[in-house]
Amino acid sequence: MSLEKILSISGKPGLYQLKNQTRNGFLAESLLDGKKISVGARHNVSLLSEISIYTLTEEVPLREVFAMIAKKENGGEAIDHKVSKDELEEYFFNVMPDYDEERVYASDIKKVVQWYNLLNKIGITDFSEKEDNSNDDE
Repeated sequence: MSLEKILSISGKPGLYQLKNQTRNGFLAESLLDGKKISVGARHNVSLLSEISIYTLTEEVPLREVFAMIAKKENGGEAIDHKVSKDELEEYFFNVMPDYDEERVYASDIKKVVQWYNLLNKIGITDFSEKEDNSNDDE
């Protein structure tokens, strides 16, 4: 499963896998408990493959940030997302020393770490770019 099919839905805990498109939106399955939900236009949805983290010089795709965390942790779990703001920021600084501290908030770091740990727990550890041979899907 690639990050192109993994979603964050505002107001909903955890991450979701895009399953099917429907007339009014799409069907998504929770990566936490496997429950399926219908997602309509009223939900704010973000594809993990479209999220980036600000650095002092550029925006780094989330997949690269996940890869940096995986490298730091030797493929294992990262720090708990429930630690203090200072611990989260220190951890993230060790992963990405040039992240923009003015535009990347502790709440963003918390989400990144939480998402990484969830993906790691369910066995999604390949954060390389998806090969562009998916033109048949369009």
